[in-house]
Amino acid sequence: MRLVLASNNAKKLAELQTLFKGLPIELVSQGSLGISEADEPHATFIENALAKARHAAQASGLPAIADDSGLCVAALGGAPGVQSAVYAGVGLGVGDREEQRRAQDAANNALLLERMHGVADRRARFVSTLVAVRHAADPEPLVASGRWEATLLAAPRGSAGFGYDPLVWIDALAASVAELTAEQKNAVSHRALAAQSLRGLMARAWQLG
Repeated sequence: MRLVLASNNAKKLAELQTLFKGLPIELVSQGSLGISEADEPHATFIENALAKARHAAQASGLPAIADDSGLCVAALGGAPGVQSAVYAGVGLGVGDREEQRRAQDAANNALLLERMHGVADRRARFVSTLVAVRHAADPEPLVASGRWEATLLAAPRGSAGFGYDPLVWIDALAASVAELTAEQKNAVSHRALAAQSLRGLMARAWQLG
């Protein structure tokens, strides 16, 4: 089965391709099919993921999967939350898409550090919600979520991963997410937990396995 990933993030595509390895599916990005990114106007991860999945399915005529994920910081009332990818604003507009994404990540991290300066409560969690639909009007979307408890650092550590990974410390692993190997991250991350749950749902409801 060919599924469209409702994202143009190359690192997210690679991560999910690994997490769904072994299932009889081919995961391709919507960008490779010329599909634009969907609007994400909602206040919750599940609503945005569903909107993105339906958009990709409608535009492609194929089943689709979407991930809406982000960092939720306790002291900031759950922010950046669904705004995680654009926390510092949008329209940086330099270089190609991946260069723009790296610039956006750097701006987001700088703003988060600024707003958390001097704050004692450093509790945070990564949240991922995955939604899969068989077609745009699917009345029975498959929904799975994963949460990864963490602590915010006062300065970045590590060079792997993307997004807020350098600022997120995992106590159980004594490392920042950006210091983990891809194999370590894919074993325990919020997206890994959500993907594991979604794999089970797809095996049962879509008879994939």
